[in-house]
Amino acid sequence: MALTATELQSSPRFVTALKGLATQLQGQFDGNPKLSRFMASHQRWLLSQAAFALQLEYDPAVGGSGLTTGRLKEMILTVKAASRNTVLNFLDQLMAYRYMRRADDGGRRPRRFEATDISTQAMYNWFLANLAALDSVDDGNRVAEAVAEPRIFRLAQPRIARHCIADDRWREPPPRVALFLWTESGGLVMDEIVSRIEVGVDEDRFDLGRIDARAMAGRFLMSRTHLQRLLRKGVELGCLAWHDEAKKTHMWMTRDYLDEYCGWQAVKFSIVDEAFDWARAELKSRAEPQPAE
Repeated sequence: MALTATELQSSPRFVTALKGLATQLQGQFDGNPKLSRFMASHQRWLLSQAAFALQLEYDPAVGGSGLTTGRLKEMILTVKAASRNTVLNFLDQLMAYRYMRRADDGGRRPRRFEATDISTQAMYNWFLANLAALDSVDDGNRVAEAVAEPRIFRLAQPRIARHCIADDRWREPPPRVALFLWTESGGLVMDEIVSRIEVGVDEDRFDLGRIDARAMAGRFLMSRTHLQRLLRKGVELGCLAWHDEAKKTHMWMTRDYLDEYCGWQAVKFSIVDEAFDWARAELKSRAEPQPAE
């Protein structure tokens, strides 16, 4: 049975699971900084999940199915996750960076798009990384099952995308979480912060070690001024604090901010787990012989 958001957030292993996920995502960034940076805001996350889901849902027997400009706009604009121009600009960039290509439909309209290999691999890696985090919470075997049966990914991802986009608890992060997640490259900064948490050292605050804003900004290809502004705002809102206010070299995260972030992430993980369970059950039902009429 899939883990609920409440069960995940209350698990003593959940913070460690988030650290593990953050570390895996950092590894993916090192493997392809350009693609990771392109997706490193919550709005881009919603757009990319929606686009990938639509292209997986393509059915040649259903006219107009798959990833089209109109269908992506409908999926995103309905919940006001982005503006029309933002959706169009996102698609243009996907094409320019060759993360997406036009499908060979013989010139039929509406024009359909499909993910390139690099985008497909990135989404698959994201899926496995999230399953690995869930496995670390309950000693599960999700990753092995998903690798053994690739159809689980193709069935689960559209369900994850649609449920995450429909759930305003995930779609609209708490204001202090949104401080980082809605900004360009903010997701990379948040992964860096979470990966640094030392669990079990202090129940009220978590040491993040030395913060070198210049080096971090350079690694994530972002403005140092922008990063320093984010960190300063985080301190003002009580998310982060400096060990030494004068030198500003070492930071820690407050307990209530970590709890807030965990609560938000737990919503997504519960959706991922439910979709994984559903996909397994769906494949099992398809394999079972149907009774004769």
